[in-house]
Amino acid sequence: MAKAKAVYVCTECGGQTTKWQGQCPHCQAWNTLVEALQEPRAPSRYEPLSAARPVQMLDAIKTESIQRFLSGIGEFDRVLGGGFVPGGVVLLGGDPGIGKSTLLLQALAHVSQQHSVLYVTGEESPEQVASRAHRLKLNCSKVAVLPEIQLEKIINAITTRKPTLVVIDSIQTVYSEALESAPGSVSQVRECAAQLTRVAKGNGPVLVFVGHVTKEGTLAGPRVLEHIVDTVLYFEGEGGSTFRLVRAIKNRFGAVNELGIFAMTEMGLKEVTNPSALFLSHYDTPVPGSCITVTLEGTRPLAVEIQALVDETHGGAPRRLTVGLEQNRLAMLLAVLHRHAGVACFDQDVFVNAVSGVRIAEPAADLAVMMAVVSSLRGRALPEKWVVFGEIGLAGEVRPVQRGQERLKEAAKLGFTHALIPRGNKPKQAIPGIEITAIDRVDAAVATLRNAS
Repeated sequence: MAKAKAVYVCTECGGQTTKWQGQCPHCQAWNTLVEALQEPRAPSRYEPLSAARPVQMLDAIKTESIQRFLSGIGEFDRVLGGGFVPGGVVLLGGDPGIGKSTLLLQALAHVSQQHSVLYVTGEESPEQVASRAHRLKLNCSKVAVLPEIQLEKIINAITTRKPTLVVIDSIQTVYSEALESAPGSVSQVRECAAQLTRVAKGNGPVLVFVGHVTKEGTLAGPRVLEHIVDTVLYFEGEGGSTFRLVRAIKNRFGAVNELGIFAMTEMGLKEVTNPSALFLSHYDTPVPGSCITVTLEGTRPLAVEIQALVDETHGGAPRRLTVGLEQNRLAMLLAVLHRHAGVACFDQDVFVNAVSGVRIAEPAADLAVMMAVVSSLRGRALPEKWVVFGEIGLAGEVRPVQRGQERLKEAAKLGFTHALIPRGNKPKQAIPGIEITAIDRVDAAVATLRNAS
């Protein structure tokens, strides 16, 4: 029998090369080649998705409305885009022990009351799964458990039982007999995910893969795994915190960057009904360096507190540190603040934090970050019940942001009485309970803070 030949596979694009290189010759990514065994090619490994002719006119293809079914967990359904889609494939990743298996077991317990479900566990024994269900007091009498990691046996169980929902925990433990490499290798993960996805697209069950993450927080295995599936979800959470965030990174059936918020309790993951309250601190009196903004996470507006600390630099270059925000954007905002508002921080250390571990990627928080920095630098607190949002341009202009009226309504619902916003977001009709100050330039924003204080 011929000895298996070693090749090097790129974890980003899946390309192969016969020798190790620092840069992948296919996608030009650096340090992504890992050693694997060259697997034999099967003559016909994939069956067609349907018996239809390979070329058809698009308007001649009959379509049916998608009939979603709910997981029974409102925040999870929100992230999925409104529930599970038949034939859809979901990849759920996160740090060990963050709550992936707990969340999916809760969803299986609810779905099993109306649909057939299958829980394929490759990391835990059936006794361990049953122990967790008993601890969480879940009704899992109709949840079928299959302790198996061989791909062919898993596919046989799916085609035999024809379940509506299948959970694979986890995809890194599954292996195929057709390949010689070990479970968890690039070729095994890619092949097993592809074969299971073909089963989902052909027979219609919903597949949920649980994925391991690397030390950098990204999903382990080849990057092509994220391209195969329909939805990619990430579990996020700060160490020591009871709150968990589930974010949609990719979703073919819903909004991207949608956010679901949970609290980890003794009875499992519980939905948080008022998530804005998590990200707001409560002070007896307003404090310098604190500013409230309203950010969008998918389709949901969230009120988030931005905190800034500006302190005199003691030797060396001034520090610029952010938590939950982009550090390079802070440097840009400080330059705009100096050039167009005359507020200099070149001899100050600047630290900015988004409270409670939330991560803000959109530029709508620019104005709030700037106001928090000015507030801390001058030692003047913003007035109580103020909310601020707006994007800052390099010319010093305050640019409008998307869905400004929804942000204002969320602020008014939370009891805020004054809003500092871009002029382009000023609503045509007044919103009850909130007074609006519209501005065009950053110097006008700084003047507003000075006059209000």
